[in-house]
Amino acid sequence: MGAADGHQSSAIVETESVGSDQVGFSGPLNKHGGGSNRKSARFNLPPPAAAPVDGETFLEITLDVTDDSVAVHSVKPAAGGVGGKAEDPEEVSLLVQKLERQSASFGSSVLRSASSRIRQVSQELRRLASLTKRPAAPRLDRSKSAAAHALKGLKFITKANGAAGWPAVEKRFDRLSVDGALHLSLFGQCIGMKESSEFAGELFDALKRRRNINGDKITKAELREFWDQISDQSFDSRLQTFFDMVDKDLDGRITEEEVKEIISLSASANKLSKIQEKAEEYARLIMEELDPDNVGYIEIYNLEMLLVQAPSQSMQLVTTNSRNLSQLLSQRLKPTQERNPLRRWYQLAKYFMEDYWQRVWVVVLWLCVCAALFAWKFVQYRRRAVYHVMGYCVCVAKGGAETLKFNMALILLPVCRNTLTWLRTRTKLGKVLPFDDSLSFHKVIAAGIAVGLGLHAIAHLTCDFPRLLHATEVEYEPMKPFFGDARPSDYWWFVKGTEGWTGVAMVVLMAVAVILATPWFRRGAISLPKPLHRLTGYDAFWYSHHLFVIVYVLLVIHGYFLYLTKKWYKRTTWMYVAIPVVLYASERLTKVMRSNIQAVKILKVAVYPGNVLALHVSKPPGFTYRSGQYITVNCAAVSPFQWHPFSITSAPQDDYISVHIRSAGDWTSQLIEVFSKACQPSTAGKSGRLRADIDDGSDDGVSPSFPRVLIDGPYGAPAQDYEKYEVVLLVGLAIGATPFISIVKDILNNIKQRDVEEGGGSRSSTEANSFRMRRAYFYWVTREQDSFEWFRGVMDEVAEADAQGVIELHNYCTSVYEEGDARAALIAMLQSLNHAKHGVDVVAGTRVKSHFARPNWRSVYKRIALNHPDQRIGVFYCGKPTLVKELRQLAQDFSHKTTTKFDFHKENF
Repeated sequence: MGAADGHQSSAIVETESVGSDQVGFSGPLNKHGGGSNRKSARFNLPPPAAAPVDGETFLEITLDVTDDSVAVHSVKPAAGGVGGKAEDPEEVSLLVQKLERQSASFGSSVLRSASSRIRQVSQELRRLASLTKRPAAPRLDRSKSAAAHALKGLKFITKANGAAGWPAVEKRFDRLSVDGALHLSLFGQCIGMKESSEFAGELFDALKRRRNINGDKITKAELREFWDQISDQSFDSRLQTFFDMVDKDLDGRITEEEVKEIISLSASANKLSKIQEKAEEYARLIMEELDPDNVGYIEIYNLEMLLVQAPSQSMQLVTTNSRNLSQLLSQRLKPTQERNPLRRWYQLAKYFMEDYWQRVWVVVLWLCVCAALFAWKFVQYRRRAVYHVMGYCVCVAKGGAETLKFNMALILLPVCRNTLTWLRTRTKLGKVLPFDDSLSFHKVIAAGIAVGLGLHAIAHLTCDFPRLLHATEVEYEPMKPFFGDARPSDYWWFVKGTEGWTGVAMVVLMAVAVILATPWFRRGAISLPKPLHRLTGYDAFWYSHHLFVIVYVLLVIHGYFLYLTKKWYKRTTWMYVAIPVVLYASERLTKVMRSNIQAVKILKVAVYPGNVLALHVSKPPGFTYRSGQYITVNCAAVSPFQWHPFSITSAPQDDYISVHIRSAGDWTSQLIEVFSKACQPSTAGKSGRLRADIDDGSDDGVSPSFPRVLIDGPYGAPAQDYEKYEVVLLVGLAIGATPFISIVKDILNNIKQRDVEEGGGSRSSTEANSFRMRRAYFYWVTREQDSFEWFRGVMDEVAEADAQGVIELHNYCTSVYEEGDARAALIAMLQSLNHAKHGVDVVAGTRVKSHFARPNWRSVYKRIALNHPDQRIGVFYCGKPTLVKELRQLAQDFSHKTTTKFDFHKENF
């Protein structure tokens, strides 16, 4: 008779009479208060009629008893007993009734759960009777950490469990059902698995088979029974449900063909097309692992063994050097709310200045200059005779005009890329100036221009001009030198003059440029009628922004023909814009000259899944760059005027320059189309759907098969500052991983060089300190499985060459459901098996094991803060703006609450 660990109180099940045979049941069925205990009981069953009897026959049934459920753990011959054939299922139902009566103290909810679990005993007994080829199933130790992790997994419903989620399911049933019945096609939507309808259909069939329900419809009562099973917290119940999905004929055995079907189903639910293509190969791999005796099938305990062992390998990916990780991970580490409002405001102000002091002083300085210019011009016109005719209106108009001239000059500086790159790279100004926010400052200045323009135009049109038109002859007398002897008769007099039409034209052109630069138009989020559809997209933004050339010409003309100023040296518009315009024009001229010189030779082209073009070109003489920087690319075959920026993915030590371009608009789509026509399908062993390796020996920089490509740069970017830190956290979203690929390759090259020089003893102390990097965490988050093919070579090289573990790689595929979800359970099994046997991840196709779903960024920050106390961590993000707010906020929270300081840098596209 089996026994549970610890002190127990036995509950003896009395003998029942079944037909003409008497069946005895005895054994302990115990319960501890609050925990989960393993209970086992032996049941005395009559032997088969044709079999000799040398004593009693026993079977041992092991139950999992928790506070809210009772589940069957295993059914097998008891030690010392002789295996026999199971009795009729009706006999087992009597056992169910007896257990329910004896377990009344568990509560009604436990009885319902126990009843549904123990009804499965008859099938288990029949299965045991046929097991003549297998040895006894091994007992797994579920006390280990890996097993504990597995027991929390295999969830069919992750958002709501048990009774807590039933009201929402019931409400959906009432809405979706017809005549009180729910159809199979709506089952997934009803239980909250709408996005995995095919998987939900298989789950529906498995639950029906177990209960002998026919047809494609179920009632609310049957749905409740289904819900209780799929939302059950017991791992054994989930395991049995998952097993039933694969075991279509309920014989307790899974064949290789059934394994193949469930692999295809799981891969489809997780949008993993490559696993679907190799379903047969992976099914064979699972059978080889779980069916070593080659009997042709596997059983439920084999799946349990794999589930318990699989998490232990994934858990190794998040190990840490500290014993206090669990304690730190349990802390929220969010700023506590200060009750005293004065202290709270002081604390908030202090944290704000710590995080944004560079931005604050620049914006404050800019506001002060604008306010000073406005006040200076306001006071100047307040003291002139025109004030007595136009009043404060003219003071406001002229003050707004002065700030407008200043901002029209200043707005060109943030887009002078070469100048900013030189200042960022060659000077120490990066410590006090926020170069990362140059584009944001450009937008702030644009807002300042709008304010100045509004003050100037509104004051003139609604106040100045009306007062002048209605002035008396005496009041108009001082205005004759400026407006002529005859007083203007109407508004048209002002509009038809040079000052008027140039001002109106500037307003219209700037309005068009600003509207087409908004995210809705620039990203094509707005759908316009066919004649106007070309007003959306990057091309419309690019061309409309170049209207600024006309605007500046009009600005100088407008500033020269002023109504109230006759002396040339007081017409200061050209003085404001002269230097910025010359600087910007010089940059554009240099770019044209340099790009023509730096026409590059195409070395390799590859088109990857997801419409990504990898372009490898020759490095022009003297071309040097840093990892994290970008270049602009021009292809006359697509557009002779447009230059588009792309992050460099090659390392500075490489003898070529590479960029990866994803289709995201008209220009990029046409570029990929042009190069695709000249490529061929990839041969075996080479990456990419299409590929072309060029080596024709020509030196003219023009490939006969591909269009001419020009490059310009390099230009500075936030990611290039990674060299300032010993520890960095790199986060790339989809194609946003490109700048970090260059950084990872650069770190790896420096590691190799350092090892070689240290091994040869030729490294000086200065050289030894030049490479500061001690640890790099790279998180790449992408939705498509095919995306991992873009940089598969880099991932494999890092996994093979980084023996010291300086670079920690984490690939996340968000199309796969989170670990623990039943839809991802088989993918996790395949991942562990294939990586252990072949060293290749089934999801990413690299030597780096991938994770499922989205990262828990708070846990990522916690682990880094724990591993690197009292250090400054550089956090670099590149991708869509969706993660910026969360990553920045976490960096601030942990900088405030721990001794580790996080400096956040972003680059959006």
